[in-house]
Amino acid sequence: MALTALELCSRALLRIGAQAIASMDEGTAEAEIASGLYDGIRDALLSAHPWSFATGQESLPRLAAEPGADHAHAFQLPPHFLRALSAGSLGAGRGLSYRLLEDRLHCDAEQVTLTYIFRPQESSFPPFFAAALVARLSAEFCIPLTESSSRAQLLFNQAEAELRAARRADSQQATTRALDGFPLIRARG
Repeated sequence: MALTALELCSRALLRIGAQAIASMDEGTAEAEIASGLYDGIRDALLSAHPWSFATGQESLPRLAAEPGADHAHAFQLPPHFLRALSAGSLGAGRGLSYRLLEDRLHCDAEQVTLTYIFRPQESSFPPFFAAALVARLSAEFCIPLTESSSRAQLLFNQAEAELRAARRADSQQATTRALDGFPLIRARG
C-alpha cells in the first residue's frame, strides 16, 4: 500500500496516543510538530543506509566553470540528492577520487557516474522502511506532545530495532559484493 507523508505522520501520532491529522497545516499541535519534524527525520533515515529503493546512478553534467583548486572539473549534483556513495567513470560506478562542495562534485575525471542516495516519493517506500520511519517519527514526536522522556526512550529503542530489521531486509535485495583488493586474500595466492 502506497503511503503519503500525511499517512506516515498520522500513524506515528496514533502510536503515541495522539490524534491523527487530516492535513499538515491544519493548525493543531500535532500538525505543527509533524510538519516541522517530518522532512528532516525522513532525510536523516534515508541517508543513514544505502537503501536499494533510494539508491540511484547517474552520469553528471560537467559545469563550465572549473574549480578553484585541487580538481580539474566540477559536476552538478542531481536533484533530490542526499548522500554520495561512490563515483566512477567509463561505465564504472566507483573508483574515482572526488570531493563534494556545495551542490557540486569536484573530480579530475572528464566524465563522472555518481552512485548516490536520493529522496524518493513516499509512495515508493517499501513496507520495511515505512515501518522504521513511523517508529522513528513516533519517538521524535513523543517528547513535544507528551513530555514523557521515559516513554520517548522506549520508543527510540523500538525505532532502533525497526531500523535494524529494515536494514537487514534491504540488504537482502542484491547479491553480496566480494571483497576487492583485500591484502590477506592476495597474500594467500
